[in-house]
Amino acid sequence: MLVRAAFVVVALAASGSTAPLQCGHTPEAELREDETPGDALWTMAQKFHDSHDVAAERATLKYLVERYPASRWVSPARDELAQLGAGPDAGG
Repeated sequence: MLVRAAFVVVALAASGSTAPLQCGHTPEAELREDETPGDALWTMAQKFHDSHDVAAERATLKYLVERYPASRWVSPARDELAQLGAGPDAGG
C-alpha cells in the first residue's frame, strides 16, 4: 500500500512538471483577440468624430486618457485632443 501511495505521489508530481508554462505578459496589441476598454473607447471616439459630435469625442478621449493611462491609445488620444484644442486636463 505504501508503494502504491508513493507511486501516486510521483506520478502526480511528474504530470505537473509537464504542464505548459503560463506566460505572465500581455500579448502584442496586434495579436490580442479580446478588445480592451481602451480599444472600445478609441473606437467610440472615432464614431463620434465621424458623426461630427465634437463634445462627445472630446469627452470620450479625455476619459480614455484619465481612466486608462497605460492604453496604447493614450498617445493618439492626446494628439487628437490637441487637434480639438483641448488638452486632457481642459474642462468641458
